[in-house]
Amino acid sequence: MSIDSKLLEILRCPLTKQSLSPLTKERIDEINSKISMREVLYEDGTVVEDSIEDGLITENGNRIYRVESGIPIMLYKQSIPVT
Repeated sequence: MSIDSKLLEILRCPLTKQSLSPLTKERIDEINSKISMREVLYEDGTVVEDSIEDGLITENGNRIYRVESGIPIMLYKQSIPVT
């Protein structure tokens, strides 16, 4: 993952304030498989169209935030709830 470790230490979920950790390659592949079948929704209910290159997941594993070109997208409505 291309996120600076110091930034990762201070990033928190904007909703729950939980710490975040990088998604594993296996988890990214699993999510991208579901995205290709149009089974993944953002928090606002829209279908996730584009595959994930990198991502961060909350401490409890309930929410994913995309990382695009090394920049975490920390918008709650653009997070992906994990069910």
